[in-house]
Parts: sequence; C-alpha cells; structure tokens
Amino acid sequence: ELAENIRDFTVAVSADAVQGCAALHFYGPAMAEVRSLAVDPSLKGAGIGKMLMEAVEAEAREFDLELLFAFTYVPGFFARSGYRQVDRSELPLKAWKDCLRCPKFQACDEIAVLKWLKPEAERALRASDPLDAALPLPVIRGN
Repeated sequence: ELAENIRDFTVAVSADAVQGCAALHFYGPAMAEVRSLAVDPSLKGAGIGKMLMEAVEAEAREFDLELLFAFTYVPGFFARSGYRQVDRSELPLKAWKDCLRCPKFQACDEIAVLKWLKPEAERALRASDPLDAALPLPVIRGN
C-alpha cells in the first residue's frame, strides 16, 4: 500500500534522518484527506508537525481543493491549524471505503476533523445542503 501511495507523501528530513511525514490523499477534484502525519517523538514541539501541515495545505491550495479532512488521535493539533471536530457521518462515503478494510472499523476510536480551504464553498454548501451536493462523492448520514 505504501508504494501505491508514495506520491502522496511529504517528508521532513535533516542531514541524517527522517524527522516526520504527512500525506495528502486526493478524493476527487474538491477534497483530500491529510493522512499519516507523524513526527519523530524525540522532536515533539520542534514545529515539524506544523511545517508538514503547512506543506500539505499549500499543496492542497495549489490543486484548488475546497476541503481537507483527517481521522486523528490528536484533534488538538489539527484544531491549532483551523480544523474542527465533526461527526464522521458528516464526511463523504470515502471514509467508509478505506475504513472497511480496517480491523477497527466497527469500533473506530479516531476523531474526524475537517477544514474548509474555501469559506465560500462552505457557505454555498450550507445554503444548498446536503453535504454531498458540493462534493463529488456520496455521503452517509447518521440518524
């Protein structure tokens, strides 16, 4: 799977070591998932995670994406970058496509977060509702 998705990755390196990585995985022309954001634990607090987040967000803007989302165990980190916590039912069906292969699918403990890169796209979406009206993928809604 790594070889299949290697193009998605941004890697932070020093002269002699990998410091961290993050991936931007595209789901159609409007959105992408921030995946696999990780930093060497000995470098926590050095700003590497923030640098990686800024790099993947810059790439997303280069591709004119409207929306980024992630599943995380560290929602506070994402909140500092402008992401808000959402119920996973607010996310497109994509989440379920990849999640179906996960052994934790029935008891997922990751937290869904979302960030609109284009506020006007969010406003248009809220005016038109439902979520899938603005995104090129179907959405699963909870009760």
